[in-house]
Amino acid sequence: MENLAREALSLFNIHLTGRHLLALTTYERELLEWNQKFNLTAIRDVESIRVKHFLDSFSCVQAWKANPPQRLVDVGTGAGFPGIPLKILYPAMQLTLVESVGKKVKFCQHIVEALGLENVTVVHARAEDLGQKPEHREGYDWAVARAVANLNVLGEYLLPLVKVGGTVLAQKGESGPAEAQSAEKAMKLLGGKLRKLIPVNLPGVADDRYLVLVDKVAATPPKYPRPAGMATKTPL
Repeated sequence: MENLAREALSLFNIHLTGRHLLALTTYERELLEWNQKFNLTAIRDVESIRVKHFLDSFSCVQAWKANPPQRLVDVGTGAGFPGIPLKILYPAMQLTLVESVGKKVKFCQHIVEALGLENVTVVHARAEDLGQKPEHREGYDWAVARAVANLNVLGEYLLPLVKVGGTVLAQKGESGPAEAQSAEKAMKLLGGKLRKLIPVNLPGVADDRYLVLVDKVAATPPKYPRPAGMATKTPL
């Protein structure tokens, strides 16, 4: 864990305290244990968990610098990434984790309890259904997703959840710049405007990675998101 603390500081200027490291150690242990039974994530060794889950989650901090989200929704969170590591960094943040796979929802609920995290809601649902619910629609200042869908599809999942003036953050691989370009029309339709791409470097990871930031500049038309499955079948 000392290595993780060193890299978090040098890469993202994040100072991990003893309390943070204790929480991350518990998280890692539980993830490894549950993974043997439930196959939650393809990343299975300690080193990869620290780099490709924890550090990768922390990279989001580059998007908001000194002004972290007050209400964050993490869509398609899987085993809790990037939402839970960010919640460990920002205890005051209100976090909603959205996941459609039951065993992953159970793990998220378990880890929230194990870490004693407050103001975390774990929702077993699809993003398209959530975006039409009044208590979630345009209720968040940030929405984040990692490796969920192509950007023109992802926009339809995330933008309806963000209030005007808020931001969508998509964690992307090397296709990030091309996806951002081809999704501009879809974003505009949904009330979004591409702000910028931030390159992310992770130790020992050769692939290019990016944070794609999309500002919510206008309200999303009521008909979006369309019913579950439509966004992938006929992307905007």
